[in-house]
Amino acid sequence: MLPKIFLFKDWVPNWLIKIVLFIVLLPSLVLFFLPMTNVAAAAGNTGIETYDVIYSVALFYAGYVSFFSLERRFFRFLAAKEYFIIITIIQIVTSYICYSTQQVAILFVFRFIQGMAFTMTVNLSLSLIYSQLRTERARIIGYSIFFGMLVCMIPLNNFLTANIVDSFNFNFLYKCAIFSYFPSLVFIYLFMNNVHLDVKFPLYQLDWASFILYACFVCLIGYIMVYGQEYYWLEDPRIFWSIVSIFVLLVLFLLRQSSLKRPYFDLAVFKYRNFYIGGAVILIFYICRFALGVTTTYFQTVLKLDPLHIGDITLLNILGIVVGVISAGVYILQHRPIRLLWLYGFSLLLIYHAGMIFLFTTQANEGYFYLPLFLQGLGVGTLMTPSIIFMVSSVPERFGVTSAGICLLMRCLGFYLSAGLMNYYELFSKSKHFNTFQNQISVLNPIAKQQLVKYSNSLIVHGSALGKSTKLSNKIVVNAVNVQNHIRFGIDYYEMICTLLVVTLLLVALFPYINRTIVTISKNQPSPF
Repeated sequence: MLPKIFLFKDWVPNWLIKIVLFIVLLPSLVLFFLPMTNVAAAAGNTGIETYDVIYSVALFYAGYVSFFSLERRFFRFLAAKEYFIIITIIQIVTSYICYSTQQVAILFVFRFIQGMAFTMTVNLSLSLIYSQLRTERARIIGYSIFFGMLVCMIPLNNFLTANIVDSFNFNFLYKCAIFSYFPSLVFIYLFMNNVHLDVKFPLYQLDWASFILYACFVCLIGYIMVYGQEYYWLEDPRIFWSIVSIFVLLVLFLLRQSSLKRPYFDLAVFKYRNFYIGGAVILIFYICRFALGVTTTYFQTVLKLDPLHIGDITLLNILGIVVGVISAGVYILQHRPIRLLWLYGFSLLLIYHAGMIFLFTTQANEGYFYLPLFLQGLGVGTLMTPSIIFMVSSVPERFGVTSAGICLLMRCLGFYLSAGLMNYYELFSKSKHFNTFQNQISVLNPIAKQQLVKYSNSLIVHGSALGKSTKLSNKIVVNAVNVQNHIRFGIDYYEMICTLLVVTLLLVALFPYINRTIVTISKNQPSPF
C-alpha cells in the first residue's frame, strides 16, 4: 500500500482526507436513485411515463454493473488525481445534459454513462479509503459505512430534495448535482498528489466485446422487468425479441469467457456453494428492500402527504438503517454465525411487511408508521453488509474481482425483479380489483345509490349546481375506488413479500451448512465496489 504522503499533500491531516473522500463519493451516491425521489414529478417535468423514470435508474445500474471489470484497466493506467478530475468532469457534463434535455433517448444514454462514471468514482474512492484500513476491524467498519450510505440513499434523497422539488421543477435537482461536484473538484486539485495507486498498465487489448455483450444483456433484463407488464409480456414483439436476445447474448458471453486467457469474469467462481447461497440471499434481500416504495407511494396516493412530510417520516427509516448497520458490524467482529444475522434481519422485514398489511387504510395518523419504518430500516441495515461480505468472502482471494462483480450483478437483478414484480402487481392487481368494485357499484346497488345521493346533496349544500353535483359525486366515487385499488395492491404485494420471507427464514433456519458458517475478513479482502 502507498503511504499517505504519496496520495495526499504532506500537510493534509487524516481527518480532512476522510472528509474529502466523503464529499467526493456522496454526490454520485445521491445521483444513483435521484429520479426515484419523486417519480411523478420526474415524469411530468420531462413529459415521459413513470416507467421511463424507473428505467433511467435501471440504466444507471446497468452502467455501474457492466463497466465494473473493464474500468479497472483505466484505474491502473491513470494517476489518482487526474482520474478523479476526469470522472468529476464526466459527471458534471452528464448531469447538465440530463438537466437540459427533454428527449427520453438522450436521458437514457447519459444515465447509462453516469452509471459507468459511478463505477469509476466508487472504485477509486474506496481504494483510497481501504489503502488506510489495515485491520479486520477497520475494514468491517469501512464496509459498513459504505453500504450503510448506499441503502440510506433513497430515504435520504426523499428528505434532502423535498423542498427543492416543492419549489422548482424536478430537473433542477440535476443542476444541484452539478454544483455539488465543484467542492470535490477543488479539494482534489489542491490536496492530492498525482501518483498511481497501482503499477501503471497500458491500455491495450481492452475487452470491449465482453463489455458490450454484458451491458446489452443487463440493459435488456432491466427493459423486460420495467416494461414487461405494460406491454403484456410475450404478446408484444419487443418483449419477445428482448428475451431471445438475452439468451443469445448470455451464450455468446459465456463462450467468450471460457475461451479468453484473461476473462471478464472467471467462471470458476461458480464452483463454490457459499457463493450461490450468498447470491440467492442478496437477490431476495434486494426484492424486499425496494418494497418500501409501495409504502411511500401509499403515503402520496392515499394519505395525500406532501413530499416534505414523507421526507420527515423516512428519517425514522434512516435511523433504523444506521442502528442495523452498527449492530451487524459488531456481530461480524465477534465472529457470530451469519445464520443469526440473516434470521434477525429477515424476521424484522417480515414483521414490517406483515404489520403494514393491517396499516393500509384510507385514513391513518402518520405516527402509526414510525415504528414500522424504523423496523424496516433496522432489518435492511442488519442484512446489507453481512450478506455482501458473505458472498465476496466465500471464494478464494484470486477470485475477488469476479465475486465482487457477480455480487454487484445480484444486487442489480434484485432491483430489476423488484421493479418487475411491483409493475405486475400494480397493473394486474389494480385491474382485477377495479373490475370487482365496478361490478358492485351501480344504480341497482341501493348502498351505492344512497352514497351517490349523499355526495350530491353535500355538494349542493356547499353551492354546487344540480347538474354539476351529479358529475362530481360520480368522480368522488371513482376516486374512492382508485384509493381502494391502491390499498388492495399494497396488501397483495406485501402478502407476496411475507410469503417469500417466511420461505427464506425456513431455509436459513433449516439449512445445516449455513449453521456452521462464520464470516471472516482477511487483510487482502477486496474493497466493496
